[in-house]
Amino acid sequence: MGHLFEAIDFVENPLYEQIISDIAHQKFSLVEQFFTPEEVAIFRQSLMEKYEEDAFKKAAIGNKLHETIVKSIRGDVILWMDETKANPAETLFFNKINALVNYLNKTCFLGILQKEFHYAIYPKNTFYKRHIDTFQNDDRRKLSVVCYLNEAGWLPENGGELVLYLNENGEEVEKVIYPFPGRVVIFESQIIEHEVKPVNTQRLSITGWLKTR
Repeated sequence: MGHLFEAIDFVENPLYEQIISDIAHQKFSLVEQFFTPEEVAIFRQSLMEKYEEDAFKKAAIGNKLHETIVKSIRGDVILWMDETKANPAETLFFNKINALVNYLNKTCFLGILQKEFHYAIYPKNTFYKRHIDTFQNDDRRKLSVVCYLNEAGWLPENGGELVLYLNENGEEVEKVIYPFPGRVVIFESQIIEHEVKPVNTQRLSITGWLKTR
């Protein structure tokens, strides 16, 4: 009986279905306007307020057991987000992410039980060299999620593009994604190597991972 009620309550979401289809066929999904321009502005304001409070720190390489800071590999500064202490902007963000997670778990049985997100700022002339988002001692990250918060009118010459290194028919192919505001990129953390190209203008985002226990 419980399964019957679950089936009745389920409503197919075309956007989420497209994300699922994309990941199944090409290991990543690029979603335009996952967040509205108004939502992006709210998130960007929250990010900048915290940045002005000097709450950000230099990003590190590796997980908490093996953290090192290597300027030759990455140059962003970050601030981890705590959903239990979320401000209104962060609550809005997590509500939309949780809706996606719940849908993925219900339709794909991914077993996403945890998530971690942080604000990220790439100052001018910084970058993040080619890497993969899982660690040798921790493979819980399943999907990587990047949400771009740049100002409207972001130009390709501003740099900071994300490059995904894909395998198509045995050959490596580069997928270049510009950090236009409102865009969300979701890709398989354990499979896709990627990098952030040098930034010519300050680049803003929320980045995170959907994880199994």
